[in-house]
Amino acid sequence: MLRTLNRLNDLIPEARVEGEVDYRGANLYGSGVSPIAVRRRIGMVFQKPNPFPKSIYDNVAYGPRINGIRNKAKLDEIVERSLRQAALWDEVKNRMNKSGLGLSGGQAQRLCIARTLAVEPDVVLMDEPASALDPIATGKIEDLMHEIKSQYTIVIVTHNMQQATRVSDRTAFYSVLVNPDSDTRTGTLVEYGPTQQIFEDPQDPRTQAYVTGRMG
Repeated sequence: MLRTLNRLNDLIPEARVEGEVDYRGANLYGSGVSPIAVRRRIGMVFQKPNPFPKSIYDNVAYGPRINGIRNKAKLDEIVERSLRQAALWDEVKNRMNKSGLGLSGGQAQRLCIARTLAVEPDVVLMDEPASALDPIATGKIEDLMHEIKSQYTIVIVTHNMQQATRVSDRTAFYSVLVNPDSDTRTGTLVEYGPTQQIFEDPQDPRTQAYVTGRMG
């Protein structure tokens, strides 16, 4: 579902897409819409931290440079601002020329978040961003989400119900319909609403079964 929101499925040759995704009144899959332009506005943070094999500085500056920014002072400003937003600046400010591959898991994930924020997107997609991290690093990522959600729309996928209650304002519960004849699987939206309502007073029995642990 996340991949449909910034057209990453376009990169999969066998993928087929039908329907529309409306964003600010425009269909993201319209014939005149550039997927590159979509990804500039809708960034993505993946489940496993994936720093580029570059310096910490160059990891964050990569997107702005691709977008045509060459002025060193401007790049310095963007890099520092993005690392501060990702709560990483104080930890790396004295080793900006060191490889991003040398960071811990939690630091590497915050570097990837800073890299996403550097191009000033409207929306940040997060695919289980803390699933590979220890509890302390997970707490830092969750604190970071709370800090930046006033500036960005964050869409997060998580199978951790406690995390969903901690970080989200609204929650959607998805399930999978299985056709036993063809063995095809279809994702379906079961229920969507304020997080507190979804977890304390779910309206669909499938949601209720999941949040109470009887399913999943």
